[in-house]
Amino acid sequence: MHEHILIVDDEKGILDALTGVLEDEGYAVSTANTGSSALKKIENDAPSVVLLDIWLPDIDGLEVLKEIRNIQKDIVVIVMSGHGTIETAVKATKLGAYDYIEKPLSMERVHLLVKHATMQQHLELENVHLRRRYERWEDIIGESPSMSNLKEQIRIAGASNSRILITGENGTGKELVARSIHRSSQRANRLFVAVNCAAIPDTLIESELFGHEKGAFTGATSVQRGKFEIADGGTLFLDEIGDMSLNTQAKVLRVLQEQEFQRVGGNRTIKVDVRLITATNKDLQSEIKKGAFREDLFYRINVIVLDVPALRERREDIPLLAGHFLKEIIREQGLRERILTDEALKLLKGYDWPGNVRELRNLMERVAIMVQGERILPGDLAIISKNGQEKGLPQLPGDRYGSLRDARADFEKYYITERLKENNWNVTKTADDLKIERSNLHRKMKLLGIEEDIKSQ
Repeated sequence: MHEHILIVDDEKGILDALTGVLEDEGYAVSTANTGSSALKKIENDAPSVVLLDIWLPDIDGLEVLKEIRNIQKDIVVIVMSGHGTIETAVKATKLGAYDYIEKPLSMERVHLLVKHATMQQHLELENVHLRRRYERWEDIIGESPSMSNLKEQIRIAGASNSRILITGENGTGKELVARSIHRSSQRANRLFVAVNCAAIPDTLIESELFGHEKGAFTGATSVQRGKFEIADGGTLFLDEIGDMSLNTQAKVLRVLQEQEFQRVGGNRTIKVDVRLITATNKDLQSEIKKGAFREDLFYRINVIVLDVPALRERREDIPLLAGHFLKEIIREQGLRERILTDEALKLLKGYDWPGNVRELRNLMERVAIMVQGERILPGDLAIISKNGQEKGLPQLPGDRYGSLRDARADFEKYYITERLKENNWNVTKTADDLKIERSNLHRKMKLLGIEEDIKSQ
């Protein structure tokens, strides 16, 4: 950790003593001997903590404290005074001081206060992030072989400090995997900071990642820490890194190589200790061939690769997920209890879920709110395909068939084929599901041309 501490005092002996103690503890320290020079330094390079003397030669320390709160509210200020009174301590506290310490200073107490102040600042930053984006800290749901294997990979990889690339389609839960890795790591008590690279314009992504100085560009009215700086000591998750511009990729590569960077518009080098986890729904090697992704960055982030399977590749987990989402939504929104019928679950398992887990959760929210009965039936599951048609059952226009027998045969072929796919073409299991004899199912498969379809695949 390299928290920046600013010491403001007009006594050189105190500046030197505090600098020595705090630098020995690993802090980056700067000093100022007047209030005006301190405010200038804070505007140009905001520290994490300010140790502020009340008696300064040019400006009263309490006035400096007021100005610091105006410049940046998350700076922690510890007030020092050799002429301390209860009244002064109360005033300083009301103006937002973290604590008040009297001179002569106890170096041990100063170190303890600074340590506690930086810990509080990290907690406050974490609370801000949690308020901005409410996340459900759930376990990963799924008992299929692919998910059991993924959980084991997370357990093993999480204990290391290596960079991890998570691949998978949109909506599969890549961020949930990243959070699970963070929680199983030695950095679990520090921040997890997520950035969706696809959601931030190219003109703002560098400021978002590296921060900016006051006046760096139009609208930069104060110093802002970037996500790399905020995640110092913790984990930074760059989602959809394949959508990042080549220019920003080059800068991220440099940070990974050097573990340091400069804010936009700044010239001070900031050192960080960040574990990077990235994710993408793209084939990055194909992007490299197209010139859209840097090969050197790919090899930096591609240390450990975890692939999150699509929902259609783990259909046995669908009932678990659907039931979990339904209960969660009912509890959150205070709705009446609903249950999914076996027929509805079969329909859910037979659907291909192009939107993956996210699409399933959205559907469960819709039926929890809109279905009036206590039992959710197949007819309640309006699974919408891209062209706006319901895809739970095949679309069978009336003028396509010459007779009811033809329409029935077409539907039976569709239905049996879907059940076979669901059971990985296991005829015995499919016959059990359909509640018919295995020999009868074979006969129907032959009659409807399903066996020929299987052979041709």
